[in-house]
Amino acid sequence: MTRTVLTGIIDGALRAAQEDARRKLLPKDLVRAIERDVELEVGGDWYHHSPTFKGLTGDLYDVDGVLVHAPRRSRARKQSAVVGAHRFEAGIRRLLRDRGTAAVPAMVRDLDGLASVFLTDLARDAAMVVREGGVKRFGTVALMAPGEQADPCPPVPESLLALSTRKGTGRTIDGDDVLAATTMQLFGDVRRRAMAAAHDMPETGSDG
Repeated sequence: MTRTVLTGIIDGALRAAQEDARRKLLPKDLVRAIERDVELEVGGDWYHHSPTFKGLTGDLYDVDGVLVHAPRRSRARKQSAVVGAHRFEAGIRRLLRDRGTAAVPAMVRDLDGLASVFLTDLARDAAMVVREGGVKRFGTVALMAPGEQADPCPPVPESLLALSTRKGTGRTIDGDDVLAATTMQLFGDVRRRAMAAAHDMPETGSDG
């Protein structure tokens, strides 16, 4: 799932860079890729921590409507116990090489952050699927031209409805729970590609 999402983001950023006759990706290419394709907008919590997106996400408020200020960064900072808990740099650099490109360190940092937050969100939703016994709600996004009439009740694909009732036993997250969580995290072509890639993975696969 993560690899498919990152590949889509990198491809979108690469197209943006090619417009400037560049092959090396910059953070602004990441912003342009997400602006042009809403399906790639994942790991939203990362946007409030990354300098790349500073000023683009607007002010952040908590549930009580109080403005949340970004944490100040000290120049000398102790290493946290969770540093390195989710590190995707090696895989990201491999994906960049596979797409015939490279990225500046700040761009790699943002891709790493998006991957980490996306994986965390996916795990959270998979746990909710286990807790609730399946997917109880589906979100849909329709892309339309200005003035075009929206479908008031878009149908939910049968492939997604099949995941709405949990088949697993116990309280352990299994592969179907992750697929069900994907229906909440992703939509459109990127969701179809991610789920197809997951189905093609061998049972013993450890990445995805």
